[in-house]
Amino acid sequence: MKAQLLTRVTIGITSRQAVSDRFLNAWETGRPQGARIGFESEEQLWKTLTLKRWQILKVMTGAGELTIREVARRVERDVKAVHGDVAALLHCGLLDKAGNGKVLFPYDAVHLDFILRAA
Repeated sequence: MKAQLLTRVTIGITSRQAVSDRFLNAWETGRPQGARIGFESEEQLWKTLTLKRWQILKVMTGAGELTIREVARRVERDVKAVHGDVAALLHCGLLDKAGNGKVLFPYDAVHLDFILRAA
């Protein structure tokens, strides 16, 4: 029996320069750099990843394709409210839409990565 590889995404604060550096490294070496979703600032990250949206990602991690109704059931929230949060997560690229109308968070694990520094 073949072991299935886990897919992990790193979500964090990422400068445009860091994104460019990762792209160039992948281009030059031919090695994958790993899945990463970056925000330009802490404010942007927390504005996008509200507690309710984080709960959606949590129940969708490793779950495969789900209907919005199923996501709402799992987070025990109203379908209309979950629909709005799913739309926001789709818009920023955290979720994918499947051809059958379902939504997908295509990762089995999430790693948060950022450093808080003195102002």
